[in-house]
Amino acid sequence: MVITICIGSSCHLKGSREIVQTLERLISLHKLDDKVELNGSFCIGQCVKGVCVKLEETVYSLSPDNIEAFFNEEVLGRLTE
Repeated sequence: MVITICIGSSCHLKGSREIVQTLERLISLHKLDDKVELNGSFCIGQCVKGVCVKLEETVYSLSPDNIEAFFNEEVLGRLTE
């Protein structure tokens, strides 16, 4: 599973660094290093929506406040299916 986080200017200002750190922590906590790959990308093209996070082909607009819920629902949810 590949998760791509926008680290462009707009997303950086909205908390992309904190999102990357949280995802790294959660991936390690759940021992998913061999199943989840984190990538960074400059501008995914939806700057006004928040920090853009792409999971496979779906783009989500996230914030540091909702990244754990995203991880639990989308990442863990897909891995346990």
